[in-house]
Amino acid sequence: MSDETTPLDAAHAAMMAAPEDGAARLRFYERLADSELFLLLEKEAEDDSIAPQLFPLEGGQVVLVFDRESRLGDFLGAPAHFAALSGRQAVKLLAGQGIGLGVNLGVEGSEIVLPADAVDWLAQTLEHAPQQAEERPDELLPPGNVPEALLAGLDTKLATAAGLAKLVYLAGVRYESGRQTHMLAFVDAVPGAENALATAASEALTFSGLEAGEMDVAFFAANDPIAARLARVGLRFELPEPPKSEMTEITPPGMDPDEPPILR
Repeated sequence: MSDETTPLDAAHAAMMAAPEDGAARLRFYERLADSELFLLLEKEAEDDSIAPQLFPLEGGQVVLVFDRESRLGDFLGAPAHFAALSGRQAVKLLAGQGIGLGVNLGVEGSEIVLPADAVDWLAQTLEHAPQQAEERPDELLPPGNVPEALLAGLDTKLATAAGLAKLVYLAGVRYESGRQTHMLAFVDAVPGAENALATAASEALTFSGLEAGEMDVAFFAANDPIAARLARVGLRFELPEPPKSEMTEITPPGMDPDEPPILR
């Protein structure tokens, strides 16, 4: 991947190179949801609300987003108001309103227009929350035949969870009930990050394209005896160190995932 190529560019290229490959299409949508995007606005954002600029196309109205601020500037050729937000926030704002999403227009090899029904589908897919259950593992096993698509998806997704857990293991698990599956175990997760980590793992499974895939997510303290057992049999994923912040900035609308902007 060159310096000029973004993860979204690479996912788009892979999708276009294999139009019949459903897994490649899912990976593009996942990268879109995870990317920071710059949304073109009609006017400057006010407090916690934004007014995206609408463009009429043959298939209906669309708003424009770019995965680099410089790309938005190159497309317009002039200064413009914009909001920085994640792809998942963008589709959540637009869902159900009959508005499509123009992505990286003017960027050769990366531009695409998602119709309103594709925006709605992605928003609905991202709303699928993992179900909570309490079941103590009876036996831990080395991970079995895990599809490469899931391993790659987990590796990419966990890279976005910098600093949210000390260790992560994938292992086979058998419960006292006799049920057997795979378990993604987070060790010493940051308090309050459990839901975000479980959602990330669930999305990695969803966007892997496995129709009958199943994977449990669990959280353990480092001093729990099961953590040592996980270290012996589990496949370890490395979580990157969190970026060091050297200055405090006021967060613009759209940058706080817990407080998305209001669409006007």
